[in-house]
Amino acid sequence: MANYKVISFDKISSTQTYAINMIADGRAGDHTVIMAEAQTAGRGRYKRQWVSHHGNLYASFIYHIEERDPKLSYVIAVAIAESLIAFGIRPEIKWPNDILIDGKKVSGTLTEYAGNFVIIGIGINIKSNPTVQKYQTTKLDNYATVSKNDLLNLLMKNLDKWRNADFLEVRDLWMKLAVGLNKQVKYRGEMVELIGINEQGALILRSGTKYVLAYGDEIVMSDSYSGDLKIRP
Repeated sequence: MANYKVISFDKISSTQTYAINMIADGRAGDHTVIMAEAQTAGRGRYKRQWVSHHGNLYASFIYHIEERDPKLSYVIAVAIAESLIAFGIRPEIKWPNDILIDGKKVSGTLTEYAGNFVIIGIGINIKSNPTVQKYQTTKLDNYATVSKNDLLNLLMKNLDKWRNADFLEVRDLWMKLAVGLNKQVKYRGEMVELIGINEQGALILRSGTKYVLAYGDEIVMSDSYSGDLKIRP
């Protein structure tokens, strides 16, 4: 895409770390993408290792922002999902923005803020998928022929589209693709029902006749979408 600057490597430690260093050094600009064919120290949320062999997509998107946006996780999920739909794939979204196919994880994201920038790290399994003890994984090659360059172009287009869209549109598509809705989860030691998200991006939970709102990325959903919900301090 013409409005993006793409910086590509065969192998680096982490596209996310490189992006953070660019911001710290004053070299970062809006709509910059750091790509790598492989990473030696790729990471996901909470510093979990992201296995990064050749053949998959590993990219960190840098955008200038005025303030943090608690709804951004849903925007990212919808943008990735729509990109996969274009290849004839039927994705699902596990709260807040993991992408599943047939219940198996194919994509994850890591959102970090630095200065006046947000860095959106996206990993998508195309040619290979790692073996992970806690959950099942899959790859796009099992479902369609996907060009990495075509996928990147779609991601750039859709990230711009959904970042500028009305959040009600984002919410509608997110809810259509979400797994685990109306399921029982544990929240602060109690079993509650996962209802969805509201117009402000808050997670809606129901305990009996009472509704509870939980906000932002502070919530951690377990790798099994019927598992625990925890609030970080």
